[in-house]
Amino acid sequence: TVGITDFAQAALGDIVFVDLPEPDDEFEAKDSFGSVESVKAASDVYAPVSGKVLEVNEALTDEPALVNTSAEDEAWFIKLEITDESELSGLMGADAYK
Repeated sequence: TVGITDFAQAALGDIVFVDLPEPDDEFEAKDSFGSVESVKAASDVYAPVSGKVLEVNEALTDEPALVNTSAEDEAWFIKLEITDESELSGLMGADAYK
């Protein structure tokens, strides 16, 4: 499951629009797969690992502000089928991120 953190949401400010890919789209690690727009700025969102989009959080189409209140829970962006599990070792855990 891929999205943005509470920290990223707070840095962006109130999210007003989320652009997400289609199911079955494929991305390499670090590719931009969508974007978020806030009252402050627009920002690309990047795939942390390579994979194929299995599911998109359609709730964000109608209610992008959900990211403002639940960035790390209900406001996930996509569910990704990982194509190279070795890429997981390069990611930070929640404790290291904070």
